Amino acid sequence: MSAVPERVIPAIVEFAYGDLAANPRRVGKPLERELAGSFSARRGSYRILYDIDDERQRVLILRVAHRADVYRTS
Repeated sequence: MSAVPERVIPAIVEFAYGDLAANPRRVGKPLERELAGSFSARRGSYRILYDIDDERQRVLILRVAHRADVYRTS
């Protein structure tokens, strides 16, 4: 796995504080199997994995990685 390129970071931050924060269920899709309970949103070739805490009204970003690597557990 590699780090997220610097050129991609501003778009991910803008997305996280904008659309994702405003309506996390609408911009992402629920995940299954080992990642059940979490969500995934697309940003170009990158995926943002996150959890939604309804009680505290928070979105916790778990991982940001290229789509080829993001779902790998080890």
